[in-house]
Amino acid sequence: MIDVLVVDDDFRVAEINAAYVSQVPGFRVVGRAHTAAQALATLERHHVDLVLLDHYLPDETGLTLVRRLRQMGHHSDVIMVTAARDVATVQAAMRYGALQYLVKPFGFSGLRAKLDGYAALRRTVEGVGGRGEAGQEQVDRIFAALRTPDSPHNELPKGHSAATVDLIRRILDQAGLPLSAHEVAERAGVSRSTAQRYLKHLERAGHISLTLKYGDTGRPEHRYAWARAS
Repeated sequence: MIDVLVVDDDFRVAEINAAYVSQVPGFRVVGRAHTAAQALATLERHHVDLVLLDHYLPDETGLTLVRRLRQMGHHSDVIMVTAARDVATVQAAMRYGALQYLVKPFGFSGLRAKLDGYAALRRTVEGVGGRGEAGQEQVDRIFAALRTPDSPHNELPKGHSAATVDLIRRILDQAGLPLSAHEVAERAGVSRSTAQRYLKHLERAGHISLTLKYGDTGRPEHRYAWARAS
């Protein structure tokens, strides 16, 4: 599980963002803070992998807090979640090491895309050896991990369900190897034609990769893998 600290001066916004995080598989909220001081106290007491950080806090700015955390030796990753959209603030966030920058207001799909990108980054780093040395190819993969496609929930065709997309995504992401439409249908508990419709849409949108497996009959079998799991 990826442990998340939600920091926002608005209590209601903090609750909404925490609820969003809790809906994303693999993430859990371990704390909420409404000031920089509360955020720092939480980081001192608990392990936190990721901080969702507002810039406008009552006691200091989010970017000032990030800089202070680095000086104190805290290595939690940071995604800025703020209404601040001036270029100077965005540039400063990059310099201080924020991995992503999400401008308010946003919906669940916007935050989920950032969290998906962060999870992909962690998988990529682990896949190339964690703390070991990396060649140029591995370095390129790490830097490219956050540049993920748009959310698979965006512009779903009529009759398609976001819940079914999430189910197919989990099945492919956890499979460890490409699956056929028949295998996806069996695991999802849907008809093969339904699975094929969703797989075709997701493949066209760039969220899954398609490979062909040739058997004894000579007719290739289509096999699918979630693109972000590679």
